[in-house]
Amino acid sequence: MVRLYEFQGKQLLREAGVRVPRGEVASTKEEAKAIAEKIGGPVVIKAQTWATGRSKAGGIKFAENPDEAEARSQELLKTSLKGHTIEKVLVEERIDIDMEFYAGVIAESSYKVKGPIMIFSSKGGVDIEEVARKSPENLARVTVDYLEGVDSSSMESLVSKALVPQSLVRPLGELLNNLYRLFVKYEARSWELNPIICSKNGEIYAADCRVTIDDNAVFRHPEFATDVPRDMERPPTDLEKIAWKIEEGDYRGTGYFTEMTTGRSEGCIAFHGIGGGGAMLAADALIRNGLNIANYADTSGDPTAAKVYRVIKTVLAQPNVEGYILMGSALASQEQWHHAHALVKALREEAQERPGFPVLILLAGNKESESHEIIKEGLRDVQLRWELYGRDYIYETDFIAQRMKALVEEYRADKRRKAGD
Repeated sequence: MVRLYEFQGKQLLREAGVRVPRGEVASTKEEAKAIAEKIGGPVVIKAQTWATGRSKAGGIKFAENPDEAEARSQELLKTSLKGHTIEKVLVEERIDIDMEFYAGVIAESSYKVKGPIMIFSSKGGVDIEEVARKSPENLARVTVDYLEGVDSSSMESLVSKALVPQSLVRPLGELLNNLYRLFVKYEARSWELNPIICSKNGEIYAADCRVTIDDNAVFRHPEFATDVPRDMERPPTDLEKIAWKIEEGDYRGTGYFTEMTTGRSEGCIAFHGIGGGGAMLAADALIRNGLNIANYADTSGDPTAAKVYRVIKTVLAQPNVEGYILMGSALASQEQWHHAHALVKALREEAQERPGFPVLILLAGNKESESHEIIKEGLRDVQLRWELYGRDYIYETDFIAQRMKALVEEYRADKRRKAGD
């Protein structure tokens, strides 16, 4: 899924006729001051980030005049909020709030639903998750028939079930109808408005929004200028952008890569899995045995050797990793000799710059024996610390983790010894 920033979502809301507070996005304190001057009154300065809990983390500030807006923006821009660097702020007019609501459309993939769910709450704002538990009478939801959709009348009916003043049922129903139309138009996975506010003079605004777009639909929406269509709470790293180009240009199998340490991989292992479940168990075992992983990579779905090779090279391009592990167990339609050829080519190249580098390979599945022969022959004269395992070790994750740890400790000791010489 691809996340949109708040200012992007609000632009779409505005174009659909949903009222949002007047405001613009700024990248510098000077731009923020100019926007505040244009608004001509108290403003809110909101960090543009995908991180949740922005308000409690200090990512929203208030200013009474343009000079204060400039100062508050400077406090946010280029700083870190929950590990994410703030590159932009949204400067908006401050609305006098009378009531707050919540509305959302979420694509539910469970077998019981498999369709959109519209949710409305007469209580919005922070800690919205607590409403369902503490005040279920303030919450209403309906599963939408995707072929039929919704209309203002059905949305008014939904709103009226959540203890909303009668005078607001119609405008809120119209807002939810527009929200659903946007959800469908932009092929979203979820679109949440929190809070929707009713001002002191009775006007309804979408004061904040959180939008995720289905990554399979991104190519139909170039207006979002998405670098990497992945569901992440931070902008993609340079390596992640490179890895996405591998996937974008070749849909034969999966070539997934994401960094766990975002450039600070000292003391970490370059991690490569095939398939989700077994790879996650292996990653957990590594961490449980005192090793950390620099990344998560996956090459499942029977990718070509060329694609696997490029992913391995990306994994090993991370700085200062102290080992490489492949946990590759695929007993379905995947033929593992493609991975074997890719491993041999990539590791022979890497060995020239990393003598003694630790490598542990668990490769099991179709063409397993042939794949092992390819690896044994291809790495026979290569100066790496490498070990190879097959299907007998699929469930021996702690053993594999301990062998990886032993190889890494040998590698570290060898480097210390050479440094001492």
